[in-house]
Amino acid sequence: MTDLSSEPQPFPMPRAARCPFDPAPELSHKAAEAPVTRVRLWDGSTPWLITRYADARATLADPRVSVDVTHPGFPHTNAISRARDAEMKTLMQMDAPEHVAQRRLMTADFTIRRMEGLRPRIQQIVDDLIDDMLAGPNPADLVQALALPVPTLVICELLGVPYADRAFFQRAAGALVMDENDPAQAVAAAEELNAYLDDLVERKNAEPGDDVLSRLAVEEYRTGGMTRRDISTMGQLLLIAGHDTTANVIALGTAALLAHPDQLAAVREGDPALVAGAVEELLRYLSITHTEARRVAREDIEIGGHLIRKGEGVIVVKSTANRDPAAFPDPDTLDVRRQARHHIAFGYGPHQCLGQSLARVELQVVYGTLYRRIPTLALAIPLDDLTFKHQAVFYGVHDLPVTW
Repeated sequence: MTDLSSEPQPFPMPRAARCPFDPAPELSHKAAEAPVTRVRLWDGSTPWLITRYADARATLADPRVSVDVTHPGFPHTNAISRARDAEMKTLMQMDAPEHVAQRRLMTADFTIRRMEGLRPRIQQIVDDLIDDMLAGPNPADLVQALALPVPTLVICELLGVPYADRAFFQRAAGALVMDENDPAQAVAAAEELNAYLDDLVERKNAEPGDDVLSRLAVEEYRTGGMTRRDISTMGQLLLIAGHDTTANVIALGTAALLAHPDQLAAVREGDPALVAGAVEELLRYLSITHTEARRVAREDIEIGGHLIRKGEGVIVVKSTANRDPAAFPDPDTLDVRRQARHHIAFGYGPHQCLGQSLARVELQVVYGTLYRRIPTLALAIPLDDLTFKHQAVFYGVHDLPVTW
């Protein structure tokens, strides 16, 4: 192991190929031995790394910690991250009171009750896609057959974005969420997507429908409460986060269950309550956000016995926090019967994921339907041959060949 008292280690840290569902080994080591420590980023900066559950929650809930990406001490994990952060000022990059005001505009669209009201439609989408998959070639790529279409169709209908345009916005989203491209490509993709949504908002203003973008166009754009660019930037965040995150959890979660047949059998045979619990456990176990939660201290604060000075960057590692034995006994074991709802896969505090209720319903429907309808579902290639998204904002698999 690396001497933890030596020069700060580079971040991000690579996962072990033999353990694709686990956090990077060095991150786990830090969580055990030096839970609050400095790391070195690509630009030479040395932000603090927070790896344990209690410290992570305390940091994310602390109003003295900021998401202001323009602050000199904010930790950009690579050049693309810095370019992306500079281009898109969304809810993710706003502090109170601006964040509170912007988030309040959207909360009614993503309430638990409204998301539950979408369950029958989501069930229909899932069943139709499984019908198509069963009628098509065997083996099939579960990413393209189910994992990506389900959340894409749902978020398109909710926002009012034409599903027929999915090839365009999925390509643009791919350029934004992959951390191996030229920063200029990410900026161009963001602008291209904003221009598309700008035009869509204008069309919604002229002919409103029953969707989120139409509501914002009528209630905010017409009244001067938000500019067209404000709405398109909000739409961009919701569109990307609304399909890419859930798609990755569907596919990666299925791969994890297929690698743990006893857990898959429990989900296949389980009642809705067990399936709902399995969703929380998979969210905890997988923690797909690679860039972690990045912040900067607005004042001197103490975290885990360490003084973090005003202006210093902070990176909260949700993957190790969700594997903290103090919060989750035997944390490296996937146990779909575990009570894991207190995980922080959706974040914590004021910037907790706005769309978490939607993601939960989508995942519950997919996990509660797929393995029951296709009880012989299996990987079509060895687990070791899967290609994982190591250079992406959201961890997952590029494709998931399955057979039945």
